[in-house]
Amino acid sequence: YVPPLIWGKSGHIQTALYGKMGRVRSPHPYGLRKFLTMPDGATATFDLFEPRAEHCIGEDVTMVICPGIANHSEKQYIRTFVDYAQKNGYRCAVLNHLGALPNIELTSPRMFTYGCTWEFGAMVNYIKKTYPQTQLVVVGFSLGGNIVCKYVGESQANQERVLCCVSVCQGYCAQRAQETFMQWDRCRRFYNFLMADNMKKIILSHRQALFGDSMKKPQSLSDIDLSKLYTATSLMQIDDNVMRKFHGYNSLKEYYEKESCLQYLHRIHVPLLLVNAADDPLVHESLLSIPRALSEKRENVMHVLPLHGGHLGFFEGSVLFPEPLTWMDKLVVQYANAICQWEKTKSHCSDTEQAVSGQE
Repeated sequence: YVPPLIWGKSGHIQTALYGKMGRVRSPHPYGLRKFLTMPDGATATFDLFEPRAEHCIGEDVTMVICPGIANHSEKQYIRTFVDYAQKNGYRCAVLNHLGALPNIELTSPRMFTYGCTWEFGAMVNYIKKTYPQTQLVVVGFSLGGNIVCKYVGESQANQERVLCCVSVCQGYCAQRAQETFMQWDRCRRFYNFLMADNMKKIILSHRQALFGDSMKKPQSLSDIDLSKLYTATSLMQIDDNVMRKFHGYNSLKEYYEKESCLQYLHRIHVPLLLVNAADDPLVHESLLSIPRALSEKRENVMHVLPLHGGHLGFFEGSVLFPEPLTWMDKLVVQYANAICQWEKTKSHCSDTEQAVSGQE
């Protein structure tokens, strides 16, 4: 990875540029929005994008994508990645986090949380039933990386028809990540404040569905929590006062332990690509020991750690102006292509061996 010469080696600029601009000349891929009713009355939505070229192995492959915190299919970095994946022959299904789309009302007193896999699992099951011949590439960005790794590791059934799983810029352990978010080095506490402020706005935009008079409202969620939400300055405070109560967790510690993918990573047996940047201001360097240790123990795991890239930045460009496509976009698609070709080669060799055995 070669970042832009003038500013590309600053993780803060990479992160800020991604946060403000998203991507350069972001395309507008056309997709169909699907609605799924969850058992608790929530309405999950995802956008489905058909491939625009033949895949390199000539088969049907679908990328099931989970965006970052409070993100959805209309974010520029998601649109850019989807457009590139479509051009490489992938169908793409992108989850819209529950409550993230401003024009979609909540139909139950619950929104997305750090590690809830219900909506993502419903989307994957829809794809499997609608396209029985398709194989899956699972992709998650930031918080989405935690969700997809947790989902794939939750059961062996979730790994059926999955070619590989890719996680980009996640923190792996929620408890440790949130503790480092309260520290000021590399301005993490400031990023924490900005992200918390954005979360507050999203929660308050659904105030009636979450805090209004409703028989379905969690008993632990009350008007007192709403008043505490107004004064919250960190994600940890929001998680403690609101988010953990959607699923009935008794404490913040329990919420972080149960919602984190850390306990599920060793259960993933499909090829797993874990991508981070050494200068990511949101992910403390101590958290990177988790994917490093896992990749040393497990043959199916690869940990990629470039020196630069920030948080979901990875902009490329010669001197000053970044290119539309980022290193991250190309890395994920190229890795998926390599896994698809490898699987096809294995299948071909297996068929050849069976044919030879039958002749003998």
